[in-house]
Amino acid sequence: MNYERINIDNPSPNNKISRKKIYNPYSTESVNDRRIFGGNPTAIFELNKIKYQWAYNLLRTMFANTWFPEEVNMNQDKRDYMELTLQEKQGYDRALAQLIFMDSLQTNNLTDNINPYITCPEINMLLVRQAFEESLHAQSYAVMVDSISTNTDEIYQMWRKDDKLRAKNDYIADVYANLAKNPTETNLVKAMFANQILEGIYFYSGFAFFYTLARSGKMQNSAEMIRFIQRDEITHLTIFQQMIISTRRERPDLFTKELQDEVMEMFRQAVDLESSWGEYITQGQILGLTSKIIRQYIEYLADKRLKAVNYPILYNTQNPIQWVEEQVNFNNQRTNFFEAKVRNYTRGELTFEDDF
Repeated sequence: MNYERINIDNPSPNNKISRKKIYNPYSTESVNDRRIFGGNPTAIFELNKIKYQWAYNLLRTMFANTWFPEEVNMNQDKRDYMELTLQEKQGYDRALAQLIFMDSLQTNNLTDNINPYITCPEINMLLVRQAFEESLHAQSYAVMVDSISTNTDEIYQMWRKDDKLRAKNDYIADVYANLAKNPTETNLVKAMFANQILEGIYFYSGFAFFYTLARSGKMQNSAEMIRFIQRDEITHLTIFQQMIISTRRERPDLFTKELQDEVMEMFRQAVDLESSWGEYITQGQILGLTSKIIRQYIEYLADKRLKAVNYPILYNTQNPIQWVEEQVNFNNQRTNFFEAKVRNYTRGELTFEDDF
């Protein structure tokens, strides 16, 4: 099969895209001609030639952040879990079951659904590293489940038995299924925005539940595990922010008013879905997470993600739980992604949320 770079002035019929070749020795594409998708790469990782420096810097940062879930001692949480109220236990289990699904989905989505269409080697490597981290998070959840449950299937099989969880999972998966069923340039761009929703709204909302328990002195080790995971998710969020911005620069023809309207509707539906889910797992029984606060926080996250990719905001809502940022502040450190270094800052001056 011949692989030709898409002509921007005369796009392929219906904007269809093909998977890149895993080896293409006849390519003469220069580094300046690289494209996030629609390129014609050799598929050789020639890392002495980088077009998207942000991608390589992020990759180095992710390498530097390598960690393993066994570093977190969960012994105290096993005792804490027995002391939780029934509503807190149910919320913990449901939040954990949701995170297990999302990292499982994302691991497969990155390797099987998105990366095959990406034609830039430094971004290919970045997405593979992200997939590794998503699978590492799955192992982290296994450590958490094993530490608190005498019947691990109760959590792992919850998606089959809990109709609310199943419905949410089905909705999230359907967004990515559109690209698999109909691989077009537009659907690939939509998948990038869907990643902003998954990484920057759904995950963040789930993390907030664990931080809320920790703020009350409960399940502190779980919160520590979540901090490690969220440090990774911040880089994942940044990957797709940069992919969207770079794609818009390369292919402004794809960023139509119709696309913007669809993306805005995706965010509206995500906010409604996650707000409803947040109310379901808290049942109005978790101190510090009322239905109003949950909704406001999710609206705030949605606006933040839209603003980061130069789209108009929807809600103009302020962050109602700013203390969450203190929980996220990892060992008094802040990652400078575009220099691939970790720098220490005085508490309160800067947090992860300042830029991302």
